[in-house]
Amino acid sequence: MVRGRTSRGAPGLRFTWVQPEDLIGHELRQAAEDGRDARAIAARWHLAGGSGPPSAAGASASPAPAELRTLALRLLDELAGLPDPLAATEPTELAAIRALCPDWPPPPERRSPLPHATTGPRSAPDSKPGSDRPASRAPEYATGASHLRALHAAWLGRAAGCLLGKPVEKLPLGAIRAIGRATDNWPLSTWFTARGLPKELSRAHPWNRRSAGTSLAENINGMPEDDDLNYPLLNLLLLQRYGRGFRTDDVARLWLDELPAGRTFTAERIALRNLLFGLEPPDCARHHNPFREWIGAAIRADVHGWTNPGDPGAAAAQAQRDAALTHTASGVHSAMFIAAAIAAAADPQTDVHRALDIGLTVVPAASRLAVAVRDAVLTARQEADFDTVVDRLHLAHGHYHWVHAIPNAALLAAALTHADGDFTGSICRAVSGGWDTDSNGATAGSLAGLLARRPEALPDRWTAPLKNRLTTSIAGFDGIGFDTLAHLTHQEALRP
Repeated sequence: MVRGRTSRGAPGLRFTWVQPEDLIGHELRQAAEDGRDARAIAARWHLAGGSGPPSAAGASASPAPAELRTLALRLLDELAGLPDPLAATEPTELAAIRALCPDWPPPPERRSPLPHATTGPRSAPDSKPGSDRPASRAPEYATGASHLRALHAAWLGRAAGCLLGKPVEKLPLGAIRAIGRATDNWPLSTWFTARGLPKELSRAHPWNRRSAGTSLAENINGMPEDDDLNYPLLNLLLLQRYGRGFRTDDVARLWLDELPAGRTFTAERIALRNLLFGLEPPDCARHHNPFREWIGAAIRADVHGWTNPGDPGAAAAQAQRDAALTHTASGVHSAMFIAAAIAAAADPQTDVHRALDIGLTVVPAASRLAVAVRDAVLTARQEADFDTVVDRLHLAHGHYHWVHAIPNAALLAAALTHADGDFTGSICRAVSGGWDTDSNGATAGSLAGLLARRPEALPDRWTAPLKNRLTTSIAGFDGIGFDTLAHLTHQEALRP
């Protein structure tokens, strides 16, 4: 929400990411990205006095006149009816995606009994060890303490990477570099700080307003609330309530029960609004939702990978059912790519490069996202200087919105590749590349933390300030420790 002016000029409160006069500008941009010819519609909008979307904020400062808002709604409907030239190569439905993925990863062959210590209320009762114990879907390496410790490192890594990126979210790449250099922190290697930052630079490029008070080196005190951590908690609840066979409708029910609307943004807020309008999945992801190819589904994907160790195909399928509530095409593909890569990384024999390769097997090879990720990985392998890698990515993908899934997936893959699995290198490269800094830092930290295999392998400077405490508005989780979250996640990984 932002402060603004009502149509009569009085101070008011504008609910962000839902105003028709702002959605139309984003949808026109989306049309240009996915190849729909919207030139005539754009001309009508601009001729009537309409403007482009806000560059960073969720709403323009003042509402549009009633007639302009009515026109925006009508044009959004017309845009939705334009032919989609990418529909065949970038499907959203799982069956169509799988048909375009000939190397879709098979399930793991190894199975083991489900340990008594991790059974929960949905498990069949078993009073003594024996063959009647339900079988775990997880491979042998994921059933014991080693995978539990890896999950602990992954949760810590996700939090640390997110926290590193929070203060510079929404800042342009040049500003991030200038701040880092001015504070003797470039190439980026530790938390951002206001100490020693020249006042003129601080004024020119202010920290993210919501995050500066909790995410600079001098004031970190546990992990503050962030949507990049709220959604993993929600997906943990999703699996606890509905099991790994959940449907997209179950995701919708959970959100209506547990997700505060004020903690949602972009596609997630639109989907909640559409659900309240009576639109069911998958229509709630499509109706007047110009953010449907943005990064929101990708930041929900980790739990699907964590709970399907060694089974990237199952992880990707879960991520698709989750993502379909809010996203289409690239927005869904990015979530599947991340979930599959994380599931693959759970195997102790898999390194970061193999994990990323496996992640791409669940994405249609001719899709924009797959092409962007492959090119980013190749660039990262060929170029020793990561700033040069980033410059090339921004040149290639700078026409996208900074929260779009494609540039962020490319940057994530490049950062992980260039760091070669190193935890600090992964999160610092992901954040130093700009765009959606906290989300990319979080996902890079999750995968690199999992690869580290144990929390003690993560440098203390990243984990100690977290104080094993997570703040959240998701009921029942506020103040929870990352060690407890690892246990809860491990339990879901072992469910039959």
